[in-house]
Amino acid sequence: MNVVKPIKSVDDLVKAGLVAPADRVALEEVAARYAVALTPAISKVIDRADPDDPIARQFVPDAAELTIAPEERADPIGDHAHSPVEGIVHRYPDRVLLKAVHVCPVYCRFCFRREMVGPQGLGTLDAAAMQAAFDYIRSHEEIWEVILTGGDPLVLSPRRLHEIMEALAGIAHVKIVRFHTRVPVVDPEKIDAALIAALKASGKTVYVALHANHPRELTMEARAACARLVDAGIAMVSQSVLLKGVNDDPDVLARLMKAFVEIRVKPYYLHHPDLAPGTSHFRVTIEEGQEIVAALRGRISGLCQPAYILDIPGGHGKAVVSASAIRATGEGCYSVTDYRGGEHSYPPAD
Repeated sequence: MNVVKPIKSVDDLVKAGLVAPADRVALEEVAARYAVALTPAISKVIDRADPDDPIARQFVPDAAELTIAPEERADPIGDHAHSPVEGIVHRYPDRVLLKAVHVCPVYCRFCFRREMVGPQGLGTLDAAAMQAAFDYIRSHEEIWEVILTGGDPLVLSPRRLHEIMEALAGIAHVKIVRFHTRVPVVDPEKIDAALIAALKASGKTVYVALHANHPRELTMEARAACARLVDAGIAMVSQSVLLKGVNDDPDVLARLMKAFVEIRVKPYYLHHPDLAPGTSHFRVTIEEGQEIVAALRGRISGLCQPAYILDIPGGHGKAVVSASAIRATGEGCYSVTDYRGGEHSYPPAD
């Protein structure tokens, strides 16, 4: 089925054959609370014959989203607690988030900012708020990196992106600008010469962090979009979320990480799912995640290994949660587990 326009409602989902008409009422309740959008590029990747399709699971609403677990919270990683001015999150000394926009081309059903994004979300910063955000960055000389997130910053026009980069170009202590986005995967044609030019600024090193969770997302069109960015001198890293029913399998994760490396995107973060409302059906346990990530060791090159991390609820930052391969057994002595599960003494007993 050719889908030529974005999907933005439950009616659109039914017409596109992505949900059954019988599910319309329950899903309307979901859509009334959490934004719905799929681009044509991502819709065509979905296997409509597979009820457990891992791409559909990420973007098509599910009645399970109406079940709120007691531990879930609207701001699971504590953005608000570290927001000194609108649009800025300053959690770590040397870097800030700049949330210029709270709109996305697609809305992930597991999104940790799902209470903030979408047509009914926090919107786009107006001129005065943007100026206040730049003033904050300018007044804090410890800020070395600015991370544009949201929402998806690459939904902005090249003109708006150029204005942001020009403002940052005038702040000497900012050396790194990073964009967190799904656009190269979900709307690859948007990655054109005008947008790429807008991401550059004198004296700044630019990184694009690409969010993808399953190897099928990296279509030929997505790979070509990433190539345009990298060939233009923009470094790319990845971020993924470990999701039940999507990529909670070492083989799937291995294929994803190898695909990233093949297209010159360095695997960076594998996030443990955050405690966002209505997302418990996506969460694996910490122990399950540790086992899956441990299974990647030895299976794929070191170039392909992401850091498995947890954002500590309440705004306390990230913690690496990979299972330790080494444990103390005595003074100066350790047991080390290899990638096959074998245990070895260090220093060797013999």
